[in-house]
Amino acid sequence: MGIDPYLIALIATVTLASLLPVHGLGAEIMDKVVYAAVALLFFLYGAKLSPKAVAAGLLHWRLQSLVFLSTFVLFPLIGIGLTLLLQDELPQELVVGLMFLCVLPSTVQSSIAFTSIARGNVPAALCSASISNLVGMFLTPVLVGLLLTTSELSFSLDSIWNIVLQLFVPFLAGQAARPLIGRWLEKRKPVVSLVDRGSILLVVYAAFSEGMVAGIWSQLEWEDLAIVIGLDVLILGLVLALTTFVSRRGGFSKEDEIAIVFCGSKKSLAAGIPMANILFPAGVIGMVVLPLMLFHQLQLFACATLAQRYARRTDDPAPRPAGETSAVPSAP
Repeated sequence: MGIDPYLIALIATVTLASLLPVHGLGAEIMDKVVYAAVALLFFLYGAKLSPKAVAAGLLHWRLQSLVFLSTFVLFPLIGIGLTLLLQDELPQELVVGLMFLCVLPSTVQSSIAFTSIARGNVPAALCSASISNLVGMFLTPVLVGLLLTTSELSFSLDSIWNIVLQLFVPFLAGQAARPLIGRWLEKRKPVVSLVDRGSILLVVYAAFSEGMVAGIWSQLEWEDLAIVIGLDVLILGLVLALTTFVSRRGGFSKEDEIAIVFCGSKKSLAAGIPMANILFPAGVIGMVVLPLMLFHQLQLFACATLAQRYARRTDDPAPRPAGETSAVPSAP
């Protein structure tokens, strides 16, 4: 039917958490399982990421700068504007969730996949998405602290240390283990993907279970849900339009434009939910991550359509600024 199976899995997980939420001793065990799953997830990220690919992508500094500004400046500015306008119109958890969405790093897998489908600059996309996630481990909690300090949901500085322990340390361990297990992982991509997506489903189940036990969902009105969906569409549309406009006015090639648009317009569910699990009180995480979950699906649908449109273009490369090159793979 053309529906992403992962979307079905996410909906099924939320439904299961709503009908059979884990609580008591089961919730304590689930917390430990989720912690281990997230640590394993970031260990695999580290083991898969090639330092050479990052070093090569860094040479294209104009492209990397534009993606960085879109992810950590343009998105937060949009979030600040929306939260100021809506702070009295939506439940506080949803307002915080919208701001949290806007300060997250970009995705890795889908950014690279869509760039490849669209016949764009895949090495630059790999570098942009990877750097975004590395920087986001530190910059996202800092931005949350700066922009949400007046909120009841603000966090302590200990949260940054918890992120270092749960996310960055396993990532560094994965980088250290890459020479030993990197090729083994390359040959077992289905297994790695299962761990990747399975970890997120576990975190989603735990978060929404805690929301059910805390009674958060009784506070969610259908009108609020519709507003959040509309705002997600607005945010995504604005960023897609602006990144396309700026990359074309900046004289980037079509291949570089594709990498900028796909890397600069996405937000990572894989990084966002584990961070929310650390940064916010357990009882409100479900509501806080709801805007992110909806945005994640919207960006997949929109970018899949956009990637197909790019892929159907005739090859007519645009002029490239002197000194910059682009490695473009053949169409899949």
